[in-house]
Amino acid sequence: MPELSRFLGIEITMYFNDHMPPHFHAEYNGQEAIFEISTLKKLEGSLPARVLGYVVEWATLHQVELQANWDSLHTDGKFNKIQPLV
Repeated sequence: MPELSRFLGIEITMYFNDHMPPHFHAEYNGQEAIFEISTLKKLEGSLPARVLGYVVEWATLHQVELQANWDSLHTDGKFNKIQPLV
């Protein structure tokens, strides 16, 4: 599972050839949540409220890059790292 970004102890990943809808995984301190790329809605899992806010803030800034990585991972297995939240 490629790591796309890491910041504030949060790891953002995607699986190769994962199920629809396009989404990404965010893990923090043993907790994980899955977010739909197009809406940034949390599909499942849980994260502390503060961490959830950071993930949504970061994803808002990088939504186009997230979708591009989803498309690329599903067509040719390649991905690009995304800048962390600073």
